[in-house]
Amino acid sequence: MEVMLAYDHSRNARIALDAVKRLFSEQKPTVTLISVIEDPGSNTSASDEMFQAQYDEQKRGAEQAAAELVAEGFTAKVLVAEGDARKMILRATQERRPDVLVMARHSYKPDGNFITRRLDAIVEEFDHMTFGSVSAFLARRVQCPLLIIPTHGE
Repeated sequence: MEVMLAYDHSRNARIALDAVKRLFSEQKPTVTLISVIEDPGSNTSASDEMFQAQYDEQKRGAEQAAAELVAEGFTAKVLVAEGDARKMILRATQERRPDVLVMARHSYKPDGNFITRRLDAIVEEFDHMTFGSVSAFLARRVQCPLLIIPTHGE
């Protein structure tokens, strides 16, 4: 079995990683972690440095996650791509043909401000009716099963 995990080393990606470990612990599939670094959209040297820092951090985070999977008996590999996350993940599924694509549902964590909490509650209610932009894009286009892990309750 081949599992592809969209992984950007964020809080939500860690939740999805834990779900993969839990849900597929019996099968011990090969897990490909795809980490997409989006271009900052500027041609300055400062943006080049930001991009490189993000690239290094995400790659290191994905490699650490792969090492965790290997330590638990999974076979794991890392695929790093640059560009639009939606398109790069779609392309990876078309080329690699995994049995399932796993990703975290986007969520927002409110800060301590009362007004922000109220606004976030409205956004979260609306968010329950939709997916994040990446998962919504992939849900309409991906040719393999898509498992979207909820993150709001964690």
